[in-house]
Amino acid sequence: MVNLIEVNNLNFAYNGELILRDINFGVCSGDFVSLIGSNGAGKSTLIKLILGELEAKKGDLKIFGIAPKEFKKWYKVGYVPQNGLQSINSFPASAEEIVQANLFSQIGILRYPKKEHRLKTNHALELVGMSNYSKHLIGNLSGGQQQRILLARALVNDPEILILDEPTTGVDDSTIESFYNLIKNLNDNFGITIFIVTHDIERVSKYVSRTFCLEKGTLVELSKEEVIDELTHKHKHPSIKPRRDDA
Repeated sequence: MVNLIEVNNLNFAYNGELILRDINFGVCSGDFVSLIGSNGAGKSTLIKLILGELEAKKGDLKIFGIAPKEFKKWYKVGYVPQNGLQSINSFPASAEEIVQANLFSQIGILRYPKKEHRLKTNHALELVGMSNYSKHLIGNLSGGQQQRILLARALVNDPEILILDEPTTGVDDSTIESFYNLIKNLNDNFGITIFIVTHDIERVSKYVSRTFCLEKGTLVELSKEEVIDELTHKHKHPSIKPRRDDA
């Protein structure tokens, strides 16, 4: 399989402090990957490096075989940021407008969307089961519904990979399982590669094909047996802070 994300011997320091140390991993086309790790482990930093918001001075990172700073086809990458709900909750726009805004590069500045843009928007809303809420103000929707709108916004450009940073933060427990089922469906039936940063190892472990753990600046891939051991340890010692939580 082709590596959509490939990282080799990556190091990143901030203000002289080494945050990431000799990171090596790849995300293949069709993967459903989770990234776990404790607060401050460097997960958000790694995401920013992948998205080209930060640049490493040592090591090699490629997305679709190209260094992020030279990569131009960002429509291939759908991104749902951490705390994305906070940024849209009070925004005076409809669900449809929130999703359609991600087509700005195609629509153009101060131009009205064409039929093709409206069809793309409707299709993205259908994929996440929100087509009946297209005219609803985003602030009037529940947290789970808002998160689906953010997912539709990431899907509207037909990406090949979805990068989700803590997508269930602020979403009530009753809707988390349905959200995981939704992105699992996108992975299974539409071939979209999923890369999810989460602390919810117990629930997400039922869906993912691979699990990476980032701790103290070092990344390792966990086997399914190691994930089970981690969950067993957590349940046996509920009063102890989990060794691999999330940030």
